[in-house]
Amino acid sequence: MASYNFLSKQVENKNYLSPVGFKFNLTKTPKVDFFSNSAKIPGITLGGAKVGNYLKAIDVPGDNIEFEDLTLQFIVDEDLENYMEIHNWIYGLGYPDSVEQFQDLITKEDGSKDYKEQYCDGTLAILNSNFNVSARVKFRDLYPTALSALEFTASDQDYTYFTATATFKYLIYTIEVET
Repeated sequence: MASYNFLSKQVENKNYLSPVGFKFNLTKTPKVDFFSNSAKIPGITLGGAKVGNYLKAIDVPGDNIEFEDLTLQFIVDEDLENYMEIHNWIYGLGYPDSVEQFQDLITKEDGSKDYKEQYCDGTLAILNSNFNVSARVKFRDLYPTALSALEFTASDQDYTYFTATATFKYLIYTIEVET
């Protein structure tokens, strides 16, 4: 008769995950990366279905996963370079002034046009207590949908730096745990 080892089901690493241990990389906007000060792994929801039964309808797992939006908060540099990267990306997607803004967005460095250029990939690296990468959350085909306002006011008593929040839609994300 095989014996059951209850210790094999215990957590091996007893360190807690730190909320300050992360690094975000967005391939299209490298100036946002350095100043990122808040990011979260978006929640996911699995839809359900009801299967009829003569006594009661029974809930069963569905086949559609819904992903929450990705929100990224970053400190705005004094030249607004990182803010303008996201701002101009949104403008290019919506091309409010001209079609050229969209054309610029989908033009590669070599001058060729590619509609995939309106998207980019991003990675949220989760760091352990030694600041080594313990997991990577990889987002595919990101594009911004919102950028927060920057409110200037001369009546503030405390001197704080501007932070902006960018909201992104994406195709899918995966979590890869380092071993």
